[in-house]
Amino acid sequence: MRKFIFLYVFLFCGICFAHFGMIIPDVDYVGNKNESTIGVKIMFAHPFDGQTITMEKPEEFGVIVNGEKVSLTNKLKETKVTGYNEKNGHTGYFLKYTLEKPGDYIFYFISKPYWESVDDKYTIHYTKVIVNGFELQDTWYKEIGLKTEIVPLTCPYTIYKGNTFSGIVKVDGNVAPFTDVKVEYYNENGRAKIPNPLFETQIIKCDGNGVFSYSFPESGWWGFSAVNTDDKNEISYRDKLKKVEIGADLWIRVHIFRK
Repeated sequence: MRKFIFLYVFLFCGICFAHFGMIIPDVDYVGNKNESTIGVKIMFAHPFDGQTITMEKPEEFGVIVNGEKVSLTNKLKETKVTGYNEKNGHTGYFLKYTLEKPGDYIFYFISKPYWESVDDKYTIHYTKVIVNGFELQDTWYKEIGLKTEIVPLTCPYTIYKGNTFSGIVKVDGNVAPFTDVKVEYYNENGRAKIPNPLFETQIIKCDGNGVFSYSFPESGWWGFSAVNTDDKNEISYRDKLKKVEIGADLWIRVHIFRK
């Protein structure tokens, strides 16, 4: 009986962990032409818990710079990504990319739909991260035309620990009022500790204009995931149409202020 109770608790807690689409570049700013080639890692994971999830190659992966969209899907290389809390990793992707001109580089991917049996629905992630090149701040605050996205209201690559970030959630170009936004820290080495499991994934409720804010307690990479349902799309699963959850993910690196 005790074994059964333990197994039930483990499974229940396991499905509560937030599932994030992640784009993690080596840096969020490039200012030196001699160091302008960066690595970009792409994966599915439970960021704080240190568990990765097998990811199919994205439906689309690219970068937008100076308003121009460049497809990078065919340049992705399959790799194994491993969290601190697992022995064997899972499939993710990686590429090297060279920033050649000044501007904001908005990397994004659209995942293939994947089936969530517990929730009885499909999920698609629309994930972004923004890297600045050579100090020209030109497009970090602009939409890029994804089905759903978090549009920054605060410059995302000049954030100190203790600063507050604000963003607006949009679906089909329209504000998404009262959306739940999940917030999670990328606990890459497993050193971060929390008071209790509820702190692993914090939740913010957008206001009536789709705006949310969050103040960062620690440096490192932080992820936001704004979750809605696509009312215009259903996908068949075993001859039955199922709802599609859409997650707008945005990753931000928080820095330490040094005197």
